[in-house]
Amino acid sequence: MATTSSTRRDFKALEARRMEAAALFKQGKSQAEVVRTLHVSRQTASRWHADWKDRGRKGLKAAGRAGRKPRLTSKQIRQIEAQLLQGPKAHGYATELWTLPRIAKIIKKTCGVSYHPGHVWRLMRQMRWSCQKPVRRAKERDEAAIERWVKEKWPRIKKKPNACVQPLSSKTNPVSRNDPVSAEPGRQRGRRRR
Repeated sequence: MATTSSTRRDFKALEARRMEAAALFKQGKSQAEVVRTLHVSRQTASRWHADWKDRGRKGLKAAGRAGRKPRLTSKQIRQIEAQLLQGPKAHGYATELWTLPRIAKIIKKTCGVSYHPGHVWRLMRQMRWSCQKPVRRAKERDEAAIERWVKEKWPRIKKKPNACVQPLSSKTNPVSRNDPVSAEPGRQRGRRRR
């Protein structure tokens, strides 16, 4: 599995912008002046002003991370990855193939956190792993026989350029021998004008 990237908001820069608005409000600047100075919407300036009036600069402090808190800590994610790197056979599976249900069981066993197999892929992307399709080869595959066939038989049956001696003809080909030339250009034989 390989890597993916995601863009995140700069919460420190957003908080700095709100603090700049607080300083402008403290100087007696109007909401309209804050809108023009900081290039924000009227609604944003109004909300900031209300928060500043109610709680001062504390009202404009960052609220912390956005969205739901993660179910796994970074330490737990490292533990899961260490388990996955051991391979499926080390965990009692018959094949060397990680599937989402198998990974969900490892997460439950390692950290005690239940993940639906359909959502495990998000965690795998966060860990910078990606889907890999295993290479399937027949057990009976004979590499020497394949190499011999490619060297001896393939050159004999491979199509060669200019193998077609007779020219192709079609209705769109002006040199077609199958279709007689009509009396008028653009007219088909046997049709009358109306």
